[in-house]
Amino acid sequence: MTDNFEIFDVEEEKPRRKKNFFKRIFWLVVILLILGYFSTSIYQVGPSEMGLVLTFGKYTSSTGPGIHWRLPYPFQSHRIVDIKTLKKIEIGFRTVNYRGRVEYQPVTEESLMITGDENIVSLEAVVQYRIADPVKFAFRILNGFDMVKFATESVLREMVAINPIDNVLTSERDRIAMETAAKVQKILDEYGAGIKVENVYLQEVAPPDEVVKAFDDVNSAKQDKEKFINEANRYANDVIPKAQGQAQKILRDAEAYSYERVAIATGEAKRFKAMLKEYKAAKDITEKRIILEAIQDLIQNSKEKVIVDSSDTLKLLNLPEIGGGTK
Repeated sequence: MTDNFEIFDVEEEKPRRKKNFFKRIFWLVVILLILGYFSTSIYQVGPSEMGLVLTFGKYTSSTGPGIHWRLPYPFQSHRIVDIKTLKKIEIGFRTVNYRGRVEYQPVTEESLMITGDENIVSLEAVVQYRIADPVKFAFRILNGFDMVKFATESVLREMVAINPIDNVLTSERDRIAMETAAKVQKILDEYGAGIKVENVYLQEVAPPDEVVKAFDDVNSAKQDKEKFINEANRYANDVIPKAQGQAQKILRDAEAYSYERVAIATGEAKRFKAMLKEYKAAKDITEKRIILEAIQDLIQNSKEKVIVDSSDTLKLLNLPEIGGGTK
């Protein structure tokens, strides 16, 4: 029985086991490192995202939503870009959460702008954009957020500077917002930013707090001015037509009187010429007839007639009857 047993030297076996143990640990670490190295090749793309794969630092392909694998670094790398989320940039204010409540903090260095008529206005705006070309957005610009923000702020200042304050505050707000969006889009396209501007909203446009009272006084004065102008126009619309009608009536009366006087003068001239012709033909008879006609007119136009003869006897005669006039 003793021949079947193999005698081991325990003191020699311990170092060998220890060596094997460290060898297994080493290979386990190596395997884990290899697995960890290759695990960096796996990446996930979200539903609203797009993955951009770079081979030796150069863009080579795009991947859609899901789990993907690529060659590990330094052979390949990837970038993930959100292409569907609508992003927002605030200009002139910031939205902050304070104890569960949403509050807005003004940023005066962004909001204060000078209008075309040299007034100061506080303008708060929001620009919304999304990534239209992820390759251009990822590899042609460094910071899309800052580019959109600075371009929008610059264009807004330009638009406000060419408009009077009344247009900025009231009637032209929508036009300014639309033209700002178009100009910002043009700038971004020129840089090849791969960004599409969806909207530009003018949240609040108002005078600075320091001049609100004075601005209200100015607006009140302007409203009073408009009121008085409207009242004056209403009065003018009532009076002027009447005056014009009266002036036309006076002109027509004057013209009628002119025609009448011309006609009378023409008739008198004709009568005088006829009488002159008779006078030249028979001077004595014509003189007597003219004198008698003059006396007849005088007597007819007199209410009382007194005739005194050489005998100083007062006699009252009805001369119109004698002259052939009415009784």
